[in-house]
Amino acid sequence: MEYFDLYDENRFPLNKKIERGSLINNGEYRYIVNICILNDKNQMLIQQRQSNKKNWPNLWDISVGGCVVSGETSKQGAHRELFEELGINYDFSKTRPKFTINFKNGFDDIYILNMNVNLEDLKLQKEEVQNAKWATCEEILIMIDENKFIPYYKSYINMLFELKSQEGIIREQ
Repeated sequence: MEYFDLYDENRFPLNKKIERGSLINNGEYRYIVNICILNDKNQMLIQQRQSNKKNWPNLWDISVGGCVVSGETSKQGAHRELFEELGINYDFSKTRPKFTINFKNGFDDIYILNMNVNLEDLKLQKEEVQNAKWATCEEILIMIDENKFIPYYKSYINMLFELKSQEGIIREQ
């Protein structure tokens, strides 16, 4: 069984953990991570979720996503999830999340990696991932319209591509 550490609204540890599937009280939050891999052709590595997944079965998703388990930092959770789901061993020690999205019961740290990955080198986690491929922003937006991709806001997908090689929120002049 997996456990998650709980934090307050300022991301300070509450020295409390909760079992996966348990309800989180108001004022308590957990971490999740999403890793978006973009290549030099301005394509995103996307994965198709397994048919037995409780949420969004058979739909395509961004490169990797998952929960940060008890005892892990966001970076450690990102490393573990990326390795478990796709077999990619990436050192996150010098990488910070590009941004964080707050959701009702937690913080979603979004990492954007610029990598050219050979699909044949991937080791897909059979329990989580049934397929992987490269897709352009336009292809992903069409997949969302066709209900083949998790129904993210299109502005979110556009932002992932836009922030690929950017630091901060102001364009360089």
